[in-house]
Amino acid sequence: MNNTMKSHKIAQIGMLVALAMVFSYLEFLVPVSLGIPGIKLGLSNLVTVFALYLLGIPTAFGISFVRIVLCGITFGSLSTMLYSMAGGMLSFLVMVLLKKTKKFSVYGVSIAGGVGHNVGQLLVAACVLQTGVLIYYFPFLLLAGTVAGAAIGLMGGIIIKRLSSQGDINNKL
Repeated sequence: MNNTMKSHKIAQIGMLVALAMVFSYLEFLVPVSLGIPGIKLGLSNLVTVFALYLLGIPTAFGISFVRIVLCGITFGSLSTMLYSMAGGMLSFLVMVLLKKTKKFSVYGVSIAGGVGHNVGQLLVAACVLQTGVLIYYFPFLLLAGTVAGAAIGLMGGIIIKRLSSQGDINNKL
């Protein structure tokens, strides 16, 4: 890979991290309260799903990890970063494993990622609060993760299909 290609790749990754941060910031500015704390659409996961399918696992992981850290520093606290990191990394792991089976569509992978994110955050909350009572919160988080994952999967599938049909994605972005 020559220096021009490396520079292009770095710029591409930087733009995707910035886009994911903008999506996170929008959700921070416009909190959707459904009576259940912490539930949101997870728009930044759209960038992760896109990167996972079109740019590969290492790049998608880097974008997700950097976004979580930068958003935690910029918009949150160490506590919010801990919850986001647990949810984000479990979500990423679940999506990678399901994608590798080739038995799930982008839609199914995204739904599993949405549920995985909520499970990761629930596990951290149970550890931090040292209680298992939070398990009663799981059905609501399962529903929220499924709905959010479906919405992100639908949008992600459309974007991936359109960009994939245009040829080499690395030369299009």
